Amino acid sequence: MSAKAMGAWAMRVDVDAADMPFLHLDAVSFAYPGFAPQVRSLTLSLPVGTVHCLVGRSGCGKTTLLKLAAGLLQPTAGRVLLRGHRPCDPREVGFVFQSPTLLDWLSVRDNVLLPVSLQRRPQPADVRAADALLEQLGLATHATRYPRQLSGGQQSRVALARALLLQPPLLLLDEPFAALDAITREEVQRDLLRLCRGRGASVLFVTHDIAEAVFLGDRVSVMADGALVRSFELGRDHGLGTPAFVAACTQVREALGLEEATA
Repeated sequence: MSAKAMGAWAMRVDVDAADMPFLHLDAVSFAYPGFAPQVRSLTLSLPVGTVHCLVGRSGCGKTTLLKLAAGLLQPTAGRVLLRGHRPCDPREVGFVFQSPTLLDWLSVRDNVLLPVSLQRRPQPADVRAADALLEQLGLATHATRYPRQLSGGQQSRVALARALLLQPPLLLLDEPFAALDAITREEVQRDLLRLCRGRGASVLFVTHDIAEAVFLGDRVSVMADGALVRSFELGRDHGLGTPAFVAACTQVREALGLEEATA
């Protein structure tokens, strides 16, 4: 191949990579053997550095979709692509579950360090990274405490720090704040946005809470019966209580069939 042709090929690859969504689920379906599909021919694209929230009723397939995106389940049809390839490196994905799932016998710091400890002995740099995250989340003085000594909100922050320790480019969250009171939930939501935007992480967030989805999401999609039935592009100018926030919540409620569509 000539130098000119090689240059043209390299330019085309760069353009294609720039246009490619960070996470792409292409006509994905999933069903356990002998059961009806939980996800049906679903297509979703997540641009880099954005927050995409999925909202829907229990059993609509939201958690299954997260597991497909994480590579924990393999689709029965379609494909999941992370940066144009099948997810294969667990360090590229951070997962936060409905429960903080902290280990009771480990300190807060050691719970945050767990992703490293499972691979090798943590080094001083790892400890500094864990402590920096705890400080950013207001838990610097709690590093040597144990989960039983923390409130629910503090445990959720520890779980978030653990998921972010390896700086994964993709963060998947499955209703992580559902058990928190309203005030604590809003505080942790703001922590999540601040940390993810500061690190440029892309986020796929599952919730039953319409206000939470609208507050966090650059985009909100409504799921029903394993499919995306409607999506809303929100951007970032929709703070709590603003007219844009109220209007977006109303649209999502209508898509969920919770109130009659406005004329």
